Amino acid sequence: MAGEVLIDDVLDAYARELSLRRGLSGHTVSAYLGEARSLLEFVAGLAQCAPEDPLDLSSLELADVRAWLADLRKRGQARSSIARHCAAIRTFSSWMHRSGLTRSDAAARLKAPRADNALPHVLTQDQARTLLAHAHEQARSGGAVALRNAAALELMYASGLRISELCALDVASVRPDATVRVIGKGSKERIVPYGVPAARALSAYLPAREELRKKPTPALFLGVRGGRIDPRTLRDVVHRLAAQAGVPDITPHDLRHSTATHLLEGGADLRSVQEFLGHSSLATTQRYTHVSAERLREAFAQAHPRA
Repeated sequence: MAGEVLIDDVLDAYARELSLRRGLSGHTVSAYLGEARSLLEFVAGLAQCAPEDPLDLSSLELADVRAWLADLRKRGQARSSIARHCAAIRTFSSWMHRSGLTRSDAAARLKAPRADNALPHVLTQDQARTLLAHAHEQARSGGAVALRNAAALELMYASGLRISELCALDVASVRPDATVRVIGKGSKERIVPYGVPAARALSAYLPAREELRKKPTPALFLGVRGGRIDPRTLRDVVHRLAAQAGVPDITPHDLRHSTATHLLEGGADLRSVQEFLGHSSLATTQRYTHVSAERLREAFAQAHPRA
């Protein structure tokens, strides 16, 4: 692939590398391709080429990658986002060099900025109960979609699932022993328990699922057109229900953060929470110990006579 190449041809080849050879999920492949396209279109702009014109990548340098990152930062990207961009582009740069597109691995020496130490955004246990109670109240009179929403939120909170994991569940993923079989990042499988409220919500939803199903599908959670639900739909559901319930605005990932925090506050050990969430590194799970410590400091400041 030496010489001038089209951006779309490069991305098609990179997509095959990520999905077929590395076996990454569709969501991860899409994210990596978005980063790669952003860099290539920036480099095309530096070369005064239109994105659809052939582009010579052979002389790509670290300075070009740094200029792209600086442009993202100038447009308001957070430091944590820039750190993710760095990781994705190091992978892309290494692949381009191995494929003969570039003379050197331009991003091999790229260092990510130190991530912000912001704590995860979480609900209190009372706020989580309020949110879920509101979802169930909607389900009592809202039909199949409202029952789906209540079951999805209960399972997401009960099992700490990523939204991509939740949307990828099949009916067969829900096991009779009150556990769910989850395929996480890197196609890693884990078995996660869920509690009585989630079991009841699923039992109420499954008959209503037939009202949503338009054709044969193994998917557990369905959209209004009868196919597997889109993560964007569930994100909108979480935002809307949080607003209606009067709790702080959250994302599905914030609900996952909340699950982890509440498990640790309830006495779960760090290693169990790591397995529960499917984290490959214990360091990722340890972030939630800071959240719990912050809660303790707040409680101390408010309640202790010598605070």
